[in-house]
Amino acid sequence: MIERTLKSKLTLLKDQFPVIAIFGPRQSGKTTLARTLFFHYRYVNMESFEEQEFAKTDPKGFLERFRDDKGVILDEIQKAPKLLSYIQLEVDESPKLGRFILTGSQNILLNQQVSQTLAGRVALTTLLPLSIEELRNAGSLPETAAEAIFKGFYPRIYNDRVDPVIFADSYMRTYIERDVRDIKHIDSLSEFQKFMKLCAARIGQLLNLSSLATESGLSLATVKSWLSILEASYIIFLLQPHHVNFNKRLVKMPKLYFYDTSLACNLLRLTSADDVYDHYLRGGLFESMILSDLLKKRYHHGLPPNAYFWRDKIGNEVDCILEEGSKMIPIEIKSSATINSAMFDGLLKWSELAEAPPEQGVIIYGGIEEQQRKQGQIKSWQSL
Repeated sequence: MIERTLKSKLTLLKDQFPVIAIFGPRQSGKTTLARTLFFHYRYVNMESFEEQEFAKTDPKGFLERFRDDKGVILDEIQKAPKLLSYIQLEVDESPKLGRFILTGSQNILLNQQVSQTLAGRVALTTLLPLSIEELRNAGSLPETAAEAIFKGFYPRIYNDRVDPVIFADSYMRTYIERDVRDIKHIDSLSEFQKFMKLCAARIGQLLNLSSLATESGLSLATVKSWLSILEASYIIFLLQPHHVNFNKRLVKMPKLYFYDTSLACNLLRLTSADDVYDHYLRGGLFESMILSDLLKKRYHHGLPPNAYFWRDKIGNEVDCILEEGSKMIPIEIKSSATINSAMFDGLLKWSELAEAPPEQGVIIYGGIEEQQRKQGQIKSWQSL
């Protein structure tokens, strides 16, 4: 198993909170990490119909089984959300640290339920698919950016050498047939699949809800609802514009990205790394991979995301702004494997408006050479 960065944070949290929640997409490695790190805990898979029935009909009796155990892992807790209130009573009666490990694959609603019901008793963490750093440390990082975009970062691709096309296709079918129905009833799953394909075609672009509604033939309310489903299940994320204005009008629309580019490639019907390299959305796919990795860096260290983008009404833009306390780090993301001075144009304009030293800007690009210039740093995607 590839070593996960979040392991260190979980080791600390088990001695600080009675409940630890690990959220993240299906197949991101939550169960494997929990069972490896807490190998002496009882394991219960809440996907099991029998366990769900027991939890729903007799929640007290369900939890009573674990009173004498070192601890318990309740996998996919969203299948029995009513258990959360009874877990609260259990930890209030016996506040042993690190007693309950919860995992869940649905983001927004589950996060709210857990944080509200177990306020002050639970540590919330997020495990996304493998990061570039984790793969690099394991000696498993693909050689080219196009190959990394195509293969994606789900652990099974690397641990079990699963065919990326078959994995992504199976993942999307399972997601549509099972998770979408769990989150919200949708009459036409084929329409939802078409909607996802339209989202993939907008990767790295400003999200125009009206345009998406028109092209999909859906109402604006339905578009918003279906986007929230994709967010809740860790398929997409929306990068918000940075609020600083420098006395210029800014765009207010977010940008749309996928947590894992292999799923976007599947929806775009790309079947090889060569297809990625030649595709007109290569730049958006590369941006999505890098921005997702920046989110992983934060989440896997137990920190909230700190990434935004900046764009004004006259076209000046920086792909990513990282907020590090009072410091802002501008980052341009370029899929090209060749360095050229034009890459710095957006960073220099932002530095001028922000009255910030240009050397703090960063270019992350698709090549392997790294440089420090007076205009800023140039970093390879492989060393992210």
